[in-house]
Amino acid sequence: MALGEQIPRTVLVVEDSENSAVMMEMALFGIPGLSLLMANSGLEALHILQNGSMVRAIVTDLNMPRMDGYEMIRRIRENQALSGTPIIVVSADTDPETPDRVAELGVSAFFSKPYSPALVRRTVEQILDATTQ
Repeated sequence: MALGEQIPRTVLVVEDSENSAVMMEMALFGIPGLSLLMANSGLEALHILQNGSMVRAIVTDLNMPRMDGYEMIRRIRENQALSGTPIIVVSADTDPETPDRVAELGVSAFFSKPYSPALVRRTVEQILDATTQ
């Protein structure tokens, strides 16, 4: 990497709903140096992560086919190379225990759908700024 070249600030968005994925892309659009990777299931996200993608943060839904967000987060936290990756959950899950359940898994933030795009963007920016230090 050349002197002065900015390290990519890659965020993996894990969302099975195409509309929700587009909404998240729009919410994060314009973050300086941002590069987005998209996955439509926890299983696809794990494949991306295990193939050496330099992901700085993950924004994920919980209710997805093939592998839900809970299982994906558990597997990330069990993987020594990935365990420190910040994870932000954005979910329509209405179970009142969901925020506590994901907090126990070590997520950085939880947002209920519908969410504030500005608040999610600010949280992602803060995490990226902290991981660039």
